[in-house]
Amino acid sequence: MTTDSEIVRRSRHEAAAFGELFERHARAVAGFASRRVGADVAEDVLSETFLVAFRRRASFDLRVDSARPWLLGIATRVIHRHRASEAKQLRSLLAQQPERALPDDSDGLSDRLDASASLRELAPRVAALAKKDRDTLFLFAWGDLSYEETAQALGVPVGTVKSRLNRVRRLLAPANAGHRTSTNALHSSEVEYGHLG
Repeated sequence: MTTDSEIVRRSRHEAAAFGELFERHARAVAGFASRRVGADVAEDVLSETFLVAFRRRASFDLRVDSARPWLLGIATRVIHRHRASEAKQLRSLLAQQPERALPDDSDGLSDRLDASASLRELAPRVAALAKKDRDTLFLFAWGDLSYEETAQALGVPVGTVKSRLNRVRRLLAPANAGHRTSTNALHSSEVEYGHLG
């Protein structure tokens, strides 16, 4: 199977080849954007993300096999332009998304779903996070990126990602022990998965 880096390399001389990258990652980028800014804006974010990626394909690190972290990093920057929509989406998240039934599994899927549910419950506090912390959290929890991939998407060291997620956990920690299970989902998913990739 062709790697993303091979597709990008080929697209530098054969522009149409870049379409293969879109076919591979459009769904992931659209899903990430939809969760961040809502379905109405997600299509614009998707289009703009791939337009920017196409224009900047010469800067893609060909030593990296997957373009997903790179694309989600671009999508994150595009989303900043849609910040007002994102804030509105976070405020209405609780009303828009029903509770999810968590499957009983051994590979940590329930922890990821629990982390997503926690974000819905904590939407107002998540919206109040610093932009860099919010971006890190969303790439990790909603973008399904590992620590390393999140660092790559944001252009920061892995230690910075871990530090930001630790700060987010502290900031989102519940005031009482009654909510501790759901808000510790991000922590428990990191412990169980290790790298979450």
